[in-house]
Amino acid sequence: MKYSQKHVPSLLLAVAAFAISYTSAAQAGSSFLKSAEKFAVLGGPAVTCTNSSVNGDIGVALSSAFTNTGCTITGTVHAGDAVAARAYRDFLSAYAALATTPCDQTLTGTLAGVTLTPGVYCFGAAATLTGTLTLQGPVNGLWLFKVGTGGTGALTATNFSVVTAGGAQACNVNWWVAEAATLTTSNFQGTILAGAAITVTGGTYNGDALAKAAVTLTGASTAGCTATATIGRQRCNQGVGNGPEGCDPGNSNQGNPSRSNDERGGTPGNPGRSGGNGK
Repeated sequence: MKYSQKHVPSLLLAVAAFAISYTSAAQAGSSFLKSAEKFAVLGGPAVTCTNSSVNGDIGVALSSAFTNTGCTITGTVHAGDAVAARAYRDFLSAYAALATTPCDQTLTGTLAGVTLTPGVYCFGAAATLTGTLTLQGPVNGLWLFKVGTGGTGALTATNFSVVTAGGAQACNVNWWVAEAATLTTSNFQGTILAGAAITVTGGTYNGDALAKAAVTLTGASTAGCTATATIGRQRCNQGVGNGPEGCDPGNSNQGNPSRSNDERGGTPGNPGRSGGNGK
């Protein structure tokens, strides 16, 4: 099963100024999360880690309530300090702005067997996921999943796997959740920005876990984006017939996307847009 991406780059067309900063940050190799991006785990009132591994920093913003029972942490713990407080403010700003980003397509079901190209995908209410979701590149593609766009809705993933193809990067994937996010024995990819708590039990998690409420890890293996891939700089590799890459070499479009030198299909050795600007 495959959802076709609408041919509307909503991350670029969103009326909110944040939508522009989101894509601009991706193209510049920086993060729209600002200082929150350096945290693999960031919770408001508390973080509890039990028999898990965390590759990246951990932060508790609203108190010093960090509990470590048998966890291996490769990074720094910021519990109730100024660094965590600043990161939490940046997270809240990003969370609020993502809430206004328009949807390309509304999703339903478990997403088992679904393949999605870059875009903004929304669940109007709760999302209960299982099976395997495939994210099909390119390397500079951006995905935003919004759960609970109607005002309420939690993310629940059980035995759910997110796999990437075509160069897609886990740290170019974001999950905005109106309420709590609960992952159980899943192999999850992408940063979660949750309006309530995040609970990860078993499995692997490749991305940042950022929550307004508490974060609880039990028997999980997690790696934050600063410890794995980061949002990569967009690179154009024109002239090899590798198809459109969503970039504009040399600012060729001069504000008009139809004039871009970006390829429109083709095969190796026969670029799709070999006739030059405007062809």
